[in-house]
Amino acid sequence: MKYTMIGAGAMGYRYGVLLQELAGVEVDYIDTWQPNIDAVRSQGGVYVSRDHANRHLVPINIYTPEEYEGDPDVWMVFMKQMQLEDMLKRCAPLFKDHQVVFSAMNGWGHFEKLSQYFSQDRIYGGTALVATVLNGPGDVDFMGKAGAGSMEMCAMTEEITEVEKALAADFQTAGFNPTITQNFHGTCLAKIIFNSVANTLCTMYQIRMGQFISFPGAMKMVTQLVNEAYDACERAGYQMTRSRQEEIDAIEYSSRVSNPLHYPSMYQDLTAGRPTEVDYINGYIAQLGRDNDYVCRTHEFVVQGVHLAELAFQIHREEAKEQKIPTVA
Repeated sequence: MKYTMIGAGAMGYRYGVLLQELAGVEVDYIDTWQPNIDAVRSQGGVYVSRDHANRHLVPINIYTPEEYEGDPDVWMVFMKQMQLEDMLKRCAPLFKDHQVVFSAMNGWGHFEKLSQYFSQDRIYGGTALVATVLNGPGDVDFMGKAGAGSMEMCAMTEEITEVEKALAADFQTAGFNPTITQNFHGTCLAKIIFNSVANTLCTMYQIRMGQFISFPGAMKMVTQLVNEAYDACERAGYQMTRSRQEEIDAIEYSSRVSNPLHYPSMYQDLTAGRPTEVDYINGYIAQLGRDNDYVCRTHEFVVQGVHLAELAFQIHREEAKEQKIPTVA
């Protein structure tokens, strides 16, 4: 199958490059960040590293939505939630009835947006437990050993299709270790809950995942956030794909073993001066609770905590600029 990545950022590059290099499939990229497009074109591709080593150039084809004339079998969407609506509007003339779309974005809001352009039987969602850092335009770093990550995928209709099997086969060859499920909400909510802990707390306190999990009180914080999220999901009638303890164990393992040196994507947004996706992650869980007569007090607090961290970082940056003190981003 042919793939086109909507969003040439950290995750778009990771999936696209590995599908291209390991699965041997044709991959194109669509992006709207002009410095990224310019860097890729001037370099002749994207520079790829793994754990800050073995930096090499991978040739890729990158386009703006208006330039693209390709006809992929699969659109893969990896965007920030706040940017997706505009990107889909620009890509809309390219969408055709025979195409399907897959996304493993953080949060939940993207599925409502994708449903405006694709019927439910052509939408596939999932989770991606892999860590990736976009160092800058045309420069990406895959964190963790090759083949160490994992993912789950599910059709929105929850029916296993031949297309989904073909997708899973390509993902397996590319080293993503996919598992097909038949529980759409439960599958996607597991990643939202995962990110509501590791992404959010590491961002609030500006530390790596390994530093967070080494804190003596870390597991109490993990357990509190997971339990509260599961309470909200259960009140909404959603059946989860793994138990509370399995979710807690996954967060601990990823933080302590798989990606201890990783700064989560939310932290990367914070330090780059971009809005974070906390409203689509912890905010979604909090809203799910409110919609079902349950107050997720910790998640409500954490949402405001991250927004305060955004403000504090901006203030410190402006103060440092006024004093001509260099800041680390």
